[in-house]
Amino acid sequence: MKLIERLGLTALHRFDPEIAHGLSIKALKAGVVPLAGTITSPRLCTEVATLSLPNPVGLAAGFDKNAEALAPLSRAGFGFIEVGAATPRPQPGNPKPRLFRLTDDKAVINRFGFNNEGMDVIAQRLSQRPNDGIIGLNLGANKDSEDRAADFARVLTHCGAHLDFATVNVSSPNTEKLRELQGAAALEALLSGVMIARENLARPIPIFLKIAPDLSDSEIAEIAEVARKTGVDAIIATNTTLSRDGLTSDHKSEMGGLSGAPLFEKSTRVLAKLSAATKGEIPLIGVGGVSSAEQAFAKIKAGASAVQIYSAMVYHGLSLGAEIAKGLEILLEREGFANVKDAVGTGREDWL
Repeated sequence: MKLIERLGLTALHRFDPEIAHGLSIKALKAGVVPLAGTITSPRLCTEVATLSLPNPVGLAAGFDKNAEALAPLSRAGFGFIEVGAATPRPQPGNPKPRLFRLTDDKAVINRFGFNNEGMDVIAQRLSQRPNDGIIGLNLGANKDSEDRAADFARVLTHCGAHLDFATVNVSSPNTEKLRELQGAAALEALLSGVMIARENLARPIPIFLKIAPDLSDSEIAEIAEVARKTGVDAIIATNTTLSRDGLTSDHKSEMGGLSGAPLFEKSTRVLAKLSAATKGEIPLIGVGGVSSAEQAFAKIKAGASAVQIYSAMVYHGLSLGAEIAKGLEILLEREGFANVKDAVGTGREDWL
């Protein structure tokens, strides 16, 4: 992290977390944030669900909820970026305060509740996206929707022409009963509707599924089977957790989803179990607690074809994505892997 970025983070941490986040988006749009540019090499290039990535380090959904900073984020060193979540209608989300730094734990708790400007506004911004990046959208459902399952297909139909991939997010803990859609029957029905919407696009795109870390082994097996049956192109493991084990920070008892460092082991074990359940037939994207190249490499060896980061940037800055990608290059070479693909799943047994 450069000195200017360190000073910027110090200044941002003097503000309420949600205000600080808004300021970071404004700084990106204003062009005052140093950007790493494209980070790639023959060793880092990889493919996930037909997407050719310059490197396997992506930006997770939630950072740019409304697709406001597509151009600068595409130049920030990430191999791919995911924006959203987007819902059919705009919604304000849950009452503030709803974002909390757990500095001692290098973690974050949020209970945003899918606050976003709605698919019309987001689609308009996506229509002006840069063409030199891989951009996906996290699909959500309105809190007061009479048919939440149908909401996902509606957003895909409306925004799909401007996307490289879309993610079905049924794993946020901040919308009441949303996680109930992870049950086998409900999930199969929802995904089937999304797949029909995908096939009706002029250019069908890969569909990803994002799951929670708070799943039993039997639930993981069910999700793997549903993913196979419905033709999901990749699974993102995982979203935030409701667990509060081992936390020491002042805000540890706040309601919402916990992300950051404490999630690393829990999410990586779910990832490894999912890798075993899918037998490597479905690409996996590892998310949860990644703040270093070593942790990204661990997720790759546990079964991930790519990784995503977000919460760690609260403490390490936007340059973290590029730093992790560069570090992965060194680790892959050190362990004798010619490319990312060769390393995927080679350490899975360590997490089972």
